[in-house]
Amino acid sequence: MTVTHLKTNKENSLSERFEIAFNQIHKCLIDKVKDTNDDRFKNLVEVGMKKHSLIRSFYNELCQFAKLRNAIVHEKVDYDFYIAEPHLEIVERIEKISAYFMKPETALSIATKEVHHFKEDDCLADVLSCIRETSYSRFPIYNDKGEFLWLLTATYILNWLTDRLADQVIDLNNAKISDIANKKEKQLVAFISKTSSIFKAEQIFESFHKEGKKLEAIIITLDGSENEKPLGIVTSYDLIEIDLDT
Repeated sequence: MTVTHLKTNKENSLSERFEIAFNQIHKCLIDKVKDTNDDRFKNLVEVGMKKHSLIRSFYNELCQFAKLRNAIVHEKVDYDFYIAEPHLEIVERIEKISAYFMKPETALSIATKEVHHFKEDDCLADVLSCIRETSYSRFPIYNDKGEFLWLLTATYILNWLTDRLADQVIDLNNAKISDIANKKEKQLVAFISKTSSIFKAEQIFESFHKEGKKLEAIIITLDGSENEKPLGIVTSYDLIEIDLDT
């Protein structure tokens, strides 16, 4: 925490800019962190970082900003006069972080964007070739009308192959995707629009978790309709692995 001293009173001082950005972040935290009745900044950061990748990304800085804000406010001697002010680089940094919170990155920005999708009557061998070439593990399955049916995963395929191996019967030349569709064990999938934020994706995963259900993936389409072309796929792993260019 670094401050310079004895700044004169003037419009848009560094301290004023810092406090405005801090309050903007605080408001966003109040809006997004729902699992607490304590709306103090530091508490919201501590609670929110457990579920929100954006808060985790800036956790250390947010904690330092809270300390600096307290120091600035406690040394405020009049309505718009601060006896101490933060350095310009500190102010510019908190303003940049505030911008992330006020307009968070879209879920599409962290999604697997080259989505390979298939129809149920396509050959299973085509899916296996795609896995070998791309290392992708999730494939939306559609019918001839372009309507979403279910999500095929590599685990799903492995389980099917294991069952066939036990029976010593595996005929990949004639196997169709429809052959391995187990209607009782479809993977749970949600859909969001291409403009939905990372916060929105996290909230959806959390809502399924609270119900004791595993959400396999979120599929991103233009308007969030399940029968639109898939533009990206987001998994819980993608949210954990977020590395913002900050």
